[in-house]
Amino acid sequence: MKKSDVVRAVLGDRYHVAPLHHGGQAFAPTNIALCKYWGKRDQDINLPLTSSLSISLGNKGATVDLRIHHGAHDEIFLNEYEVDRVSPFSKRLIEFLNLFRHHHEPRFSVHIKSNVPIAAGLASSACGFASLIMALDALFGWKLDQRELSILARLGSGSATRSLWPGFVEWHSGIRGDGMDSHGVMIEETWPELCIGLLIVSEKAKGIPSREAMQRTVTTSALYSAWPAKVSRDLSLLKQAISVCDFPLLGKTAESNATTMHATMLSAWPPITYAIPETLLAMQQVWQLRSEGLSLYFTQDAGPNLKLLFLQKDIDTVKSHFPQAEIVQPFVGC
Repeated sequence: MKKSDVVRAVLGDRYHVAPLHHGGQAFAPTNIALCKYWGKRDQDINLPLTSSLSISLGNKGATVDLRIHHGAHDEIFLNEYEVDRVSPFSKRLIEFLNLFRHHHEPRFSVHIKSNVPIAAGLASSACGFASLIMALDALFGWKLDQRELSILARLGSGSATRSLWPGFVEWHSGIRGDGMDSHGVMIEETWPELCIGLLIVSEKAKGIPSREAMQRTVTTSALYSAWPAKVSRDLSLLKQAISVCDFPLLGKTAESNATTMHATMLSAWPPITYAIPETLLAMQQVWQLRSEGLSLYFTQDAGPNLKLLFLQKDIDTVKSHFPQAEIVQPFVGC
């Protein structure tokens, strides 16, 4: 199954329509996985080996303004600066755009505004591809539903399948070879007291792309065989925690899931670690504060930065210990 086959299966007769509008604009939030996606059963169409569960971060994410461009090539701008079209960033985006045009037409002008660091473990590709597929939907007038958009966003970035909704989202791994049952599903529960602290210790792009690290882990880690069972248990615990607002259960499950994922990477060969000294110091600080009675946990994706998990009543305390952390309340103002 190829990506182009998935696009044709989703769009059907709409695949051959010309753009209905001159442009389209959309915003998608970034999402933080509480139960991680790490490992694929199909590399080409981004089908995961396990399901996963995330929380979207309100107004943190990416806005895409997509317009028809009459030049010889696509043009891509990130936060108002033009990106070289032969850069890895542009190549990945153009490869995705190629799925939705015929004989290299039309050309696009893509303006991306992101308020999260790029390639630093904050799911910048998730919100980027989710907003891009919504902008394409608006431009072509496809009128796709959220499930269809989620499937198409997945072709650009696996975690983008979870960035179509606010709040908690589960990405069902699915079992079909064509991937039509592998998409995000919104979890209806809300949790206004839940807070996320974005602890940015480095905005540098990571040295090993997630795709490369993921594949290396799956094929070489001696610990990876235990990962699917761990995910299954953690998904059940997280959904239980969300349903009754049990914060200690949510926090310890998310932290355990993250540290286990990074342990599988460290046991790969050659070993992989995204942590830098500042990451480890922050982890130790969280553990020390928790031993002193503060209900504080963390999660870490494929990058050096941590996401602190805590409740609204502890905002001032967390700020006093981590003044550089940006506090996000995903369900406030929704």
